[in-house]
Amino acid sequence: MIQPTPNISNKTNQQLAAPIIELLNYMHPVNPDIAAYMNAHIYKCSFRKGKMLLKSGERSNHVYFIRKGAIREFVKEGNKEITTWITAENEFVTSIGSFDLQVPAMENIQAIEDCDLLCMTYADLQNLYMEIPEFNIIGRKLLERYYRDAEGRAFIVRLTKAEYKYNYFLKVHSHLANRIPLKYVASFIGITLETLSRIRKKISHPVHMQEQKNIL
Repeated sequence: MIQPTPNISNKTNQQLAAPIIELLNYMHPVNPDIAAYMNAHIYKCSFRKGKMLLKSGERSNHVYFIRKGAIREFVKEGNKEITTWITAENEFVTSIGSFDLQVPAMENIQAIEDCDLLCMTYADLQNLYMEIPEFNIIGRKLLERYYRDAEGRAFIVRLTKAEYKYNYFLKVHSHLANRIPLKYVASFIGITLETLSRIRKKISHPVHMQEQKNIL
């Protein structure tokens, strides 16, 4: 596994965390002490398309912020890969269970485009919580947001009709619909690639789209 390489220049790091701070400010004001800590402890890293950020069985020791690129999480069932999450710019990525409990991960995390990331280690994040307790508010709000995302994922897999699954995906993840390989989208929403291809042709008709909206 490729480990992130730190930027050791304070001048280089001065504004490194700016995109993260901008995002977190929407949840709760980021005070100067938090901003300074993040700029001092965040690193740049990159992964080429197809490379693994984390493999099942490894312990997750980093949380990543996507500056550029797209990432998927997946589990393996025999020779089959089941995509459990897809995300892109301005989102955080980690194996939450593995990172939080410091245990081996169940899932794999893979770059599906060339990715430029910012990352922080588990130890540095825990120190941030301890040294600046106000950051716990931000952490709670961030976890609440991703819990809502997980609830949406659970909603998709519980829908019984493939058309409804894909229509919900378009509603929530429209920015990824024509960007992510269809095999990953099909796996993520729990249908076959052939079924997805058929649905994409059908939903181009406005009448059919209106029928699907009735459930959402």
